[in-house]
Amino acid sequence: MAGPLSRTAQQTANGGPADAVAGLPAPPPLLGRLRLSGPLALLALLVRRALLLAVLLATVFAAVELLPGDAATATSERGESAADLAQRRALLGLDQPLLSRFTDWMTGLPTGDLGTSARGVPVAELLAKPFPNTVLLGGLALLVTLLASLALGCWAALKPGGKTDRAVSSTATGVLALPEFVVAVALVLVFALWTDWLPAVTLTGADGSPASWRMLVLPVLALAIPQIGWNTRIVRAALADEAKAPHVETAVIDGLPRHRVLTHHLLPGALPTIAAGIATSTGMLLGGAVVVETIFNYPGIGSVLAGAVTDRDSPVIAGVVAVTGAVITGVLLLADFVRAWASGGRV
Repeated sequence: MAGPLSRTAQQTANGGPADAVAGLPAPPPLLGRLRLSGPLALLALLVRRALLLAVLLATVFAAVELLPGDAATATSERGESAADLAQRRALLGLDQPLLSRFTDWMTGLPTGDLGTSARGVPVAELLAKPFPNTVLLGGLALLVTLLASLALGCWAALKPGGKTDRAVSSTATGVLALPEFVVAVALVLVFALWTDWLPAVTLTGADGSPASWRMLVLPVLALAIPQIGWNTRIVRAALADEAKAPHVETAVIDGLPRHRVLTHHLLPGALPTIAAGIATSTGMLLGGAVVVETIFNYPGIGSVLAGAVTDRDSPVIAGVVAVTGAVITGVLLLADFVRAWASGGRV
């Protein structure tokens, strides 16, 4: 269990696999490499994340541009003439160069202006109701992932090499290979069709949110189960690596109870790796939410994004990427600070 996955988990926590593959010591955590403290470190991290997000948004604009057709054609009514389409393109700014359109859109981003959709609706207004629903779904799935993977990884680590350890590790390996839509279909089959315990679709209330908490159970589980498998292996691998530390071996020789060795010696040292794994899962959960929302008819950004791709609507697609990227950036920053704190680094 402390083989290749352990090394991969440790490389992830330390910032990258390149040096470890070459047989060199892995670099220190991101905050350590910055050699900055306090506000300067925070500013450097924010600039780094903002630049990455800007590159991603530029890629989104370019990718939509490469799709056949454009927003004017996709949203046109039947029977519109070529002059009508040309007028619509001018109205949407599609007659301008791609760089100019992207620059104009980015200029409004710091003020919260996400532009206007091809159908004339402000993007911020379009995302105002569905995006909080997606954040709720992803946040609950992240919480379930964290609690379940910690519990399973620690349970397996209490008796390394035993039946429990092997069973948890094997099950986690099988589960992490399952796509979200396969898990979702299986959950619907068992809990909605066979037992009728939980609803298979989501109904919305007057405020646009799910009408009952029971409608959240299956979508949350469909998102969380694959990530529980992945993070359980990360937790188990991190604990196995930490068990080789001299202070842990000393604690075992001194006869401390297993649960005390786990909570006071293993978990604190494994925390940076665990935080990195959970932070990585945030992007996977929000990405998988698009598929899961479609299956369960959940009122999130999945349907908005699907419609925007059909309409070749760059501002809407970029707006979805921007708001989800902001959430992921926040989680990654939190993970960076947790790793720095656990490693004794300065922030």
